[in-house]
Amino acid sequence: MAENEITREDLFVLLEAFFREKGLVRQHLDSYNDFVENGLQQIIDEIGEIEIEVPDYPYKIKLGQVWIIDPQSRISGPYVTEVDGTKHEIYPMEARFRNLTYAAPLALEMTPVIDGREQDTELVMIGDLPVMLKSKLCVLSQMTPEELIAHGEDPNDPGGYFIINGSERVIVALEDLAPNRVIIDIDERGASPVYQAKIFSTTVGFRARIELKMKSDGALYVSMPGVPTEIPFVIVMRALGLESDKEIADAVSLDKTVQNELEASFEKAAGVETVKEAILYIGNRVAHGQVEEYRMQKAESILDRNFLPHLGRTRSKRKDKALFLG
Repeated sequence: MAENEITREDLFVLLEAFFREKGLVRQHLDSYNDFVENGLQQIIDEIGEIEIEVPDYPYKIKLGQVWIIDPQSRISGPYVTEVDGTKHEIYPMEARFRNLTYAAPLALEMTPVIDGREQDTELVMIGDLPVMLKSKLCVLSQMTPEELIAHGEDPNDPGGYFIINGSERVIVALEDLAPNRVIIDIDERGASPVYQAKIFSTTVGFRARIELKMKSDGALYVSMPGVPTEIPFVIVMRALGLESDKEIADAVSLDKTVQNELEASFEKAAGVETVKEAILYIGNRVAHGQVEEYRMQKAESILDRNFLPHLGRTRSKRKDKALFLG
């Protein structure tokens, strides 16, 4: 055996050291802490503002900072509201005994904007956030073993779960494909192989599966949420703003050999020569029978909001999406 070779016994030592340092639920705690410290605010920032539809009276609410606090009592941890309206902090054991939910108050800064003028910002209570035991929001996270015992807790309890209506609940972790990463695959189930690239384009609160396939006819096709049929690749590129054949070919590759492989794809887009015609082609497949204006709006909405949303969800991001697709 080589001197530097790792033995089976060495692996067990490494595993034991890993679990001794990280524990069995560290991934749950890290994920929850990141959600509280970053994820919540990212969701609010993604929404940005809420427009209130009032005729002849422009009104919207700008959303600001998220706070783990009750605006009235100033409690910033797990709490309970009693029958008489009083509020006080609680420990997990009390939540178990009284069939309560172990949760912390969630507040949000809101600024009304009336007729273009910002009003005073208010801190508004928007709900309760269930607290994961032993997370940074949990009162147990900073306690010594002696203090845990004094509050009825097992010092060896790793946490990583919630208390909902007095019952302990755990979120089961699932293995999933990496978001916003291109995955290349070959589907060999049919008579001839289908080469495909797919991506789970993910942004806050939304996830879209986008696929690009090369079928047996040699042409490329794109599938996206909201469109029931596959759309020829060149038509999607034109709809995103690359109108000329040269722009589309250059977006794929500057190598002439690669560009020549696009001949079948350009043939599938015959008769669709402009950006408007390409958008209308998509609109005809998502709003068939409607007036042209509505079909155009529907197709543009899908391109902006459903197609590669992680690159942006506005009209100005269409060129970026075309280059990414190429």
